[in-house]
Amino acid sequence: MATTADFKNGLYLNYNGKPCQIVWFQHVKPGKGPAFVKTKLRNLENGRILENTFTAGAKIDTINVERRPYQFLYKDEDGFNFMHEETYEQIHLDTDLVDNADLMKEGQHVEMMFLADEERCLTCELPTYVELEVTYTEPAVKGDTASTNAQKEITLETGAIIMAPLFINIGEKIRVNTTDRSYGERVK
Repeated sequence: MATTADFKNGLYLNYNGKPCQIVWFQHVKPGKGPAFVKTKLRNLENGRILENTFTAGAKIDTINVERRPYQFLYKDEDGFNFMHEETYEQIHLDTDLVDNADLMKEGQHVEMMFLADEERCLTCELPTYVELEVTYTEPAVKGDTASTNAQKEITLETGAIIMAPLFINIGEKIRVNTTDRSYGERVK
């Protein structure tokens, strides 16, 4: 058990029976009335941000969350299969636990967040940037733009479709930001 005096960004706690992480907090001492702590909590199961106010000194239940390195092996009809990089233990995850799964290729290194007490996987996170090859795109035509940052749709080796600048061609490797699915740069 902990109290609101132990709050810090990144602290994991059990809020209304759900695992959450403190994203932001502020201790407020008004001139009149008791002190309180305003917080923004990220629900680790679905990623939603919740706002809550705790009274100062309130007891909270902290939880133990571990980050573990895994490697993506393959996808089947039931979901995704991963292997722990140190123990070689294999696990299976449903498709709803993996964000931006269409940007993940076989052999990709990912990081999973586990609720340590229950050995339950909460999320599977790709690295911020992944390098993928362009498998299909329409050729750009000179004079086809009305602005300087014109973009076109491209298909990547994993089947994902993103927007990229007009100069990108089939067979090039590009770096893609997995947080917002945006084009980063060409890779040599």
